[in-house]
Amino acid sequence: MKTINHAAQGLAVFGLAALPLAVHAQASSDDQASPTVELNPMVVTAALAPRTADQSLASVTVIDEAALRRQDPASITDVLRGQPGVDVTTQGSFGKQSSVFIRGTGSNANVLLIDGIRLRSATTGAASWEFLDPRMFERAEIVRGPRGSLYGADAVGGVVQLFTPEGEEGGPQPRISAGGGSFESQRYSASLSGAEGGTRYHFAASRFDTEGAPVRRDGDDKGYDNTTGLVRLSHTFDSGAEIGMLALRSRGSTEFDASGPAEDDFVQQVAGIYTELPLTERWTSRLTLSEARDERDTLAPTYSSFFETRTRTAQWKNTLALGQHEVVIGAEYSEDDLGDSQTSGLAFNEESRDNRAVFAQGLLDFQPLTTQLSLRHDDNQAFGEELTGSLALGYELDARHSLRASFGTAFRAPTFNELYFPFVGSSNPDLEAETSETVELGIRGQYDAWFWDFAAYRTEVEDLIALDASFRPVNVNEARIRGAELSAGAEFDGWTLATALTHTDPEDRDTGNRLARRATQGLRLDIDRELGKWSLGASWIAQNHRYNDGANEQRLPGYGIVNLRAGWQLAPMWSLRATVENLTDKEYATAQGADLDLATFESIPFDYINAGRAAFVSVHFGP
Repeated sequence: MKTINHAAQGLAVFGLAALPLAVHAQASSDDQASPTVELNPMVVTAALAPRTADQSLASVTVIDEAALRRQDPASITDVLRGQPGVDVTTQGSFGKQSSVFIRGTGSNANVLLIDGIRLRSATTGAASWEFLDPRMFERAEIVRGPRGSLYGADAVGGVVQLFTPEGEEGGPQPRISAGGGSFESQRYSASLSGAEGGTRYHFAASRFDTEGAPVRRDGDDKGYDNTTGLVRLSHTFDSGAEIGMLALRSRGSTEFDASGPAEDDFVQQVAGIYTELPLTERWTSRLTLSEARDERDTLAPTYSSFFETRTRTAQWKNTLALGQHEVVIGAEYSEDDLGDSQTSGLAFNEESRDNRAVFAQGLLDFQPLTTQLSLRHDDNQAFGEELTGSLALGYELDARHSLRASFGTAFRAPTFNELYFPFVGSSNPDLEAETSETVELGIRGQYDAWFWDFAAYRTEVEDLIALDASFRPVNVNEARIRGAELSAGAEFDGWTLATALTHTDPEDRDTGNRLARRATQGLRLDIDRELGKWSLGASWIAQNHRYNDGANEQRLPGYGIVNLRAGWQLAPMWSLRATVENLTDKEYATAQGADLDLATFESIPFDYINAGRAAFVSVHFGP
């Protein structure tokens, strides 16, 4: 624990010490090209409409294409780990089950979107983050805080949206990469994109294959393979009308441990079409039809199962521009269908449910005061009606500093597992949705070459779903989550810096214990330097201890890891990249499993360990 505390203190000091350098860069920025666009990016997830980060009245983090290319992560969870307010737990490395906690809320209490299409399992309520290839995306937005009044169920802790490339103006631009490294890993990707005559296109494919690493001490390697394809097309007519489509599909398998060798075959898929019409100078209407698919076929020593979720959604959104103000009004219909889902030959008591919703938002600009108001009504076939709303106020203190305050409500829908799991006594069809209220205060400083952002919040969750003494889910608990986040970034003289410090206090109000698997302190520092044809970078991520269980008896120590990266421009269009993950070969775990002692019928816990030091090298062709 002392090691982690010293690492955390060192990281905090180093991150904050970098700010005076950024101040120096600010003072001399008149002689440089301003990087304001990168440090204050346009975001769309926070308000269903484009706003710069400082105008969004939300706590938002953007990981842009440049950062994704520099870090070249193997998993989306590597990108999210340690970001402000974000905690990630895994049951091993390379395609193993992962959970993403935002502001202390559960993995099934936040929303994953891919180009506006939600992807998750309706049986668990959570997304399969571990099966998404980062090379398919050019941007990620992390919005922290409740967004139930915009996105409906489960947007309690926040929303993560991944954006695929849409194609840039010009002729076809190919990109090809190939590489490999530790654990007999191989990775390939290729894409072709461009735009001409109002038509944009992007085609991409990738393959990742590894023998993997042990997920428990003295265990066998657990392999993973993933093949992904992506197609995105759009066309804009002279009238301003636009049509488009998206299709993304990942398919593969991952080995894991379930009291013996086990394997999942998986499919992750999103597909959608849309049309956007400028009906008048002030009124734009957009209709989107989509289907998301989450499929997992499991074979383990003691059981087999097949779970699939098909979520079909129709959304109609209308945007009205009223001078400096903007109003968004829409309606949405969605259906979750479990298809042939079963476990050990037993099917669910209910296999589908639908949800009808209407929503409205007002973005009102009375400079220096700005206001966002939103309201949404959901009517779900399984658990009834829910009304959510939010109010956010922003005030510009001057050209560089702004205050924000917000209040929002949200709810988490009971999952199919909680409502209808086929084992006798293991589900409860009378469950109600978890509901939450969140208050947040924030302040941001935005300069030419750097920024900082601080937020403090408090979330109260009622009707928390937990297991009773007979392991049946019931609405009994209440939770209180308090926290604060400080983030900063700078770009100057070839340097790119980003740092995040997170404090979270997620408490079960009934017991006073910390919620399971949540760390309370997290830090992340990313440093990159451009040196002509060379680039160098490092990331330092540290978290304190957590408990695997709600009783706070199974303690998992904190950890700190260092990742290194380097790039070399070999020739025009050709580059070489190398990464070293977990430089110090740190053994760490963020989750535990359990074996059953057949003699005593007692559970014997074990740590799910992450991979040790790993090196990867790849060659790239393209812009």
